[in-house]
Amino acid sequence: MWAKQGLFKVVPDMTTIFKIYPASLWREAESAGVFRGSELDRRDGFIHFSTAEQAVETAAKHFAGQRDLVLVSVDAAKLGDKLKWEVSRGGALFPHLYGDLTVAAVTKVVSLPLGADGRHKFPPFEP
Repeated sequence: MWAKQGLFKVVPDMTTIFKIYPASLWREAESAGVFRGSELDRRDGFIHFSTAEQAVETAAKHFAGQRDLVLVSVDAAKLGDKLKWEVSRGGALFPHLYGDLTVAAVTKVVSLPLGADGRHKFPPFEP
């Protein structure tokens, strides 16, 4: 009954979520074993993540023209109940982590280079 009335949102069945970082910030997180968020994340009170479908738009909107970035893949299941799916850009649900990201939850880190067209070149996304 509630779903028909739109009183709650269904949480996406995502196993991997993504974070884009400047490579230097990621190296600091690796050394510390934990990422406590970027300046924007700390200001907002949570760490912003994207789904595979959202990551390209996130890069274009928030990291346009920036070099030396990495795309960090995170196992969403390892984040527990601190991971919340909340309505954001255009009414879409985005993953937000209310806590620190431990390096143990990271499954992959790849370079996110700029192409000749000035857009970031993403690797194929894996589920």
